[in-house]
Amino acid sequence: MSIKAPESSRPSDFVRIEAAALNELALRLDTTLSSSFALAVNHLQQSIASQSRVIVTGIGKSGIIARKIAATLRSTGTPAHFLHAAEAIHGDLGMLAPQSIVIALSYSGETEELLRLLPTLKRLNTTLISLNGCSTSTLAQASNISLDVSVSIEACPLNLAPTASTTVMLALGDTLALEVSRRRGWKAEDFADLHPGGRIGRRLARVRELMHSGEALPQVSTSTPMPQVIYEMSRKKLGMTTVLKEDSHLAGMISDGDLRRLLERDGSHALEHTAAEIMNANPHTIEGSALASSALAIMEDKKITSLIVIDHIGHVEGVVHLHDLWTLQFN
Repeated sequence: MSIKAPESSRPSDFVRIEAAALNELALRLDTTLSSSFALAVNHLQQSIASQSRVIVTGIGKSGIIARKIAATLRSTGTPAHFLHAAEAIHGDLGMLAPQSIVIALSYSGETEELLRLLPTLKRLNTTLISLNGCSTSTLAQASNISLDVSVSIEACPLNLAPTASTTVMLALGDTLALEVSRRRGWKAEDFADLHPGGRIGRRLARVRELMHSGEALPQVSTSTPMPQVIYEMSRKKLGMTTVLKEDSHLAGMISDGDLRRLLERDGSHALEHTAAEIMNANPHTIEGSALASSALAIMEDKKITSLIVIDHIGHVEGVVHLHDLWTLQFN
């Protein structure tokens, strides 16, 4: 059952029209659009491998959507740049390079500013992927890959203002970006490298960025007597100390809990021991490249307050403490 443009109906009907347009797009992706979409994804994957440029262009409302699609591509690991179609013919065509991939957005497929770019795109042997609503349009016919973003009706009561059509363009652009990143095996760790700031940056911070290292790292040798062990733990204020071998490899860890148990067991003789005699020889560790959220999960699961950070050959790099992670507000 088709949805007509609302006249004096509820505001929610505008949303229903756009939702229906998205559902139509989803159905096309499973059927008539599947092969051309897959081909577009393959070209974008190859652009990353060959370091070709990906340019997203449009004008007006489509230009705004094009800018957002370029941003989504970048944030998910596909280097992309936005090119304003009107500025392109006044010098910004210098952004293009031979064998670039150009994603052009125009619902009509007859946008004058885009059509004026076609000779240059052909001369530079670019791959033109268009998001358009008319398969017989000039832009669609000139494209190497034409992706159908047609809608049955706009949400605008006059069926004029780009609404449902721009929503579908945005959704298809996001889908291109996400499918490319999925096929590349894009992980949270990769995402973190591109989002060091804001809430996302905090959620995706790496252990290495938060750990106590250098002079702030509590450390003793296996032969260190207990009075010096206690002094080191008190001075660094982490409630623990690492115990290192001569080559800086991890030998073990001593925590406040280990000291309490030692005093309960040996009383006045507790200070006669060395670090090696009372340490936990199998403490929990983590690599510096791990996400801080992973460190927090381990600490909560094991009911511990510190993790020792080691590199791939067992050298101690630092210590991350539970209090350092609580401040990140992962939720």
